[in-house]
Amino acid sequence: MKVYADNAATTRMSRNAIDTMVKYMEETYGNPSSLYTIGQKAKEALEEAREEVAKVINASPREITFTSGGSEADNQAIISAAALGAAKGKKHIISTAFEHHAVLHTLAKLEKEGFEVTLLDVHEDGIVRPEELEEAIREDTCLITIMYANNEIGTIQPVKEIGRIARAHGIIFHTDAVQAIGHIPIDVEESNIDMLSASAHKFHGPKGVGFLYARKGIRLQNIIEGGAQERGKRAGTENVPGIMAMAVALRDAAESMSETSPGMRARRDRLIKGLREIPHSALNGNEELRLPSNVNFCFEGIEGESLLLLLDQKGISASSGSACTSGSLDPSHVLLAIGRVHDVAHGSLRLSIGEDTTDDEVDYIIESVKEVVAYLRSFSPVWRDLESGKAKHIL
Repeated sequence: MKVYADNAATTRMSRNAIDTMVKYMEETYGNPSSLYTIGQKAKEALEEAREEVAKVINASPREITFTSGGSEADNQAIISAAALGAAKGKKHIISTAFEHHAVLHTLAKLEKEGFEVTLLDVHEDGIVRPEELEEAIREDTCLITIMYANNEIGTIQPVKEIGRIARAHGIIFHTDAVQAIGHIPIDVEESNIDMLSASAHKFHGPKGVGFLYARKGIRLQNIIEGGAQERGKRAGTENVPGIMAMAVALRDAAESMSETSPGMRARRDRLIKGLREIPHSALNGNEELRLPSNVNFCFEGIEGESLLLLLDQKGISASSGSACTSGSLDPSHVLLAIGRVHDVAHGSLRLSIGEDTTDDEVDYIIESVKEVVAYLRSFSPVWRDLESGKAKHIL
């Protein structure tokens, strides 16, 4: 059996998105900046897509800027808010310890330029506490950037409360919604969101396309210089076929959400229940306040990479919270942020199911993970020490 369970990394393009992309490649190939008819048709298509995307998040079309994806949108949002803050003598930013690296690396760059960054604790359940956010606010705070839902453990943050606090203090609130949009309802007005980043390939659109929502009145800093595309906010000829496919994919995801989410949650919970039967394992993050697709576990006594490779041999595509960098294994910063110790964080597994995942596939995943974990533990010296009492179990 072949099971794709890494939808948090990327999703398969929908048939509708593919057909739309091909159509605009073949029929509407003009440059949107051109004055002749075929170029103007491309421009009209762009504006239709802008309206479609804006409608899903309850924004104005003029507040949408198309980008190459979530990372670019994160960079532009944070750099823009920082510049606005610096112009007023405000150079303090609040974020969390488990943001995506597109956010964390941008913040690290700003620190070298004289900004101060406060990273909030996300606690064992992977949830930011609004009261701790409010305590961290200073007179010189210019930006709060907190992700809508975490990309590894899937925990959903109290965005409405965060937005309320930010608005009350007159601070720009940016949220990286790459994992959330298309999977849970988002309303930028209701949640007082000032800036939002999104990427098409997370909701069955194409890779290399995304958008940044920036509330009217927020002046964006260009991070790509060149032409006057996107009303001068992002240079470079727009990828019309990709943008149209993204708009269709997002519209379809939003319209089908109420139908698909209950089934996904049921299969997610079935998966959690099955994996909990493995001794000395633990679910990472809050069980209820998480994306309907996300399951993230740690298993004592094994390495995540070995687990992934053996699951792949069984036809299961998944990912780990660990990453191999420069030849040495580093545990996930997300798992460390929620308090997992290094040894446990190494043995992590992220499974992100899709709308078309079946109960049979979930059962196959459970059976396979149980078999592979038992096999890896059978010759693990770490597990041997844990079982013999030489070392103490943590989970």
